[in-house]
Amino acid sequence: MTDPVLSLKDLVVRYPGAERPTLDGLDLNLNRGETLALVGPSGCGKSTVARAVLHLLPQGSQCTGSLALAGADPRQLRRPALRRLRGEAVGLVFQDPMTRLNPLLTVGGHLADTLEAHRPGWNRQQLRERAEDLLQRVGISTDRYSSYPHEFSGGMRQRLAIALAMALKPPLVIADEPTTSLDVAVAMQVMAELADLCREAGSALLLISHDLAMAGRWCDQIAVLEQGRLVERGPARDVLVAPRSSLAQRLVARAREREGRARTAAEPGAPLLEIRGLRCWHPLPSAPWRPRWLKAVDDVSLTLGRGETVGLVGSSGCGKSTLCRALMGLAPVRGGEVRLQGTDLRRLHGEKLRQARRGIQMVFQDPLACLNPQMRVGEAVADPLLIHGMAGPAQARERARAALASVGLTPPEAFEQRLPRQLSGGQQQRVAIARALILEPRVLLCDESVSMLDAEVQTDVLALLRELQERLGLGMLFVTHDLAVASGFCHRVIVLDGGRIVEEGPGPDLLRKPRSSVTRTLVEACPRLPAVP
Repeated sequence: MTDPVLSLKDLVVRYPGAERPTLDGLDLNLNRGETLALVGPSGCGKSTVARAVLHLLPQGSQCTGSLALAGADPRQLRRPALRRLRGEAVGLVFQDPMTRLNPLLTVGGHLADTLEAHRPGWNRQQLRERAEDLLQRVGISTDRYSSYPHEFSGGMRQRLAIALAMALKPPLVIADEPTTSLDVAVAMQVMAELADLCREAGSALLLISHDLAMAGRWCDQIAVLEQGRLVERGPARDVLVAPRSSLAQRLVARAREREGRARTAAEPGAPLLEIRGLRCWHPLPSAPWRPRWLKAVDDVSLTLGRGETVGLVGSSGCGKSTLCRALMGLAPVRGGEVRLQGTDLRRLHGEKLRQARRGIQMVFQDPLACLNPQMRVGEAVADPLLIHGMAGPAQARERARAALASVGLTPPEAFEQRLPRQLSGGQQQRVAIARALILEPRVLLCDESVSMLDAEVQTDVLALLRELQERLGLGMLFVTHDLAVASGFCHRVIVLDGGRIVEEGPGPDLLRKPRSSVTRTLVEACPRLPAVP
């Protein structure tokens, strides 16, 4: 029997200054050709496993126990040998490829650079041919060889990341949340390509994910991590249908609750927000006598009532986020009406427009990216009040504490002096929600606001949004790429394609009987947990 490609035994990892170890006696083996999903709540140590395997832990970290990657311990290797091991024994696919790609290198240059570093005997023609073959294998035309990463969509950048990971046919591929920021249709394509390439190369796949349904679709086995220890491992279907550990039972229950819970229609009332014929067109390079436009949002009309949640779903580039940015005044509008409680915002200017826009606030996908890393939590929440001159420093501080308490960060004094990076992902998103609500808006725009959270935290944040909505009478536009989440959380769901509304109705109806081809594609691509017998 061959040795496992990855073997961890009694592995302990402690970060500098941490009170307890992040990995606490972890045992894990993975053989060539196996596919294993590593799941668990935020902070359980999933990503630390990848960092330890690649010997990429922060300076001053402690890492003890047995660690063998393709028969070698990366901690014992000198830099040249470690570099070879990282490139040839393991391929890594990150969550956000844009932060890992060199903006000054072309797409082909990335692949050629990797190949040249590990295949010094290859000539330029061989490098080019292998790079083009890799691009074709992940569905990218060789015509894009000289393109730059910023010219690619998120899905295409992730395909490039897969090509880079598989360039040297490593025995192990680690994919750390590789589809979190992608819509379900693109996510399915990306995972299918990754799985096919691993199967052809005989590579083992270690998928790190917070999405149990996706883990079950693409991996034969699931391992559950809790506080740095493995509490359960088994065939994916067994873990999802009949979990043994208390943590796995809780995670599966939360995931099923998120999939199966549908909201009844909101009681009709005066609309908070009315959008009529909204158009957001962007000019494309063209001859002056024949203008061309990118119709990101094209003749969209919808209404949103008090206490109602309307979901916006669709594939990447369909116009969901552009619509939200337009409502916030962050994207140019070429036509249509946007009425907030009867007032057409497009007819207002100056201070009147500034005051009116306080009624619409937004919660973004990545709270850490939209919070000032140098500003403490209490200051970040109070800042909108000071910007709009709605309170003095002392009053703003008190109102910020009340806002933090209202989103479950209690006692607020324990959080207000922390920096965003000192909070968990769920806590960061609660801070972002508190900051959005501090101005007492009537409409809340949630742009993929739970897609980066694990199932347990995601359920908590959705429950918080539901409770705040019922208490404050908020109208919410909820943008998501996950039709299952939209179906359970929203009163109505609108499907966008090419900037236009192609279908709308209650979420469960769209899941059961989708009418448009776009909705059918989204339903088919949406991973679901296996049914319990």
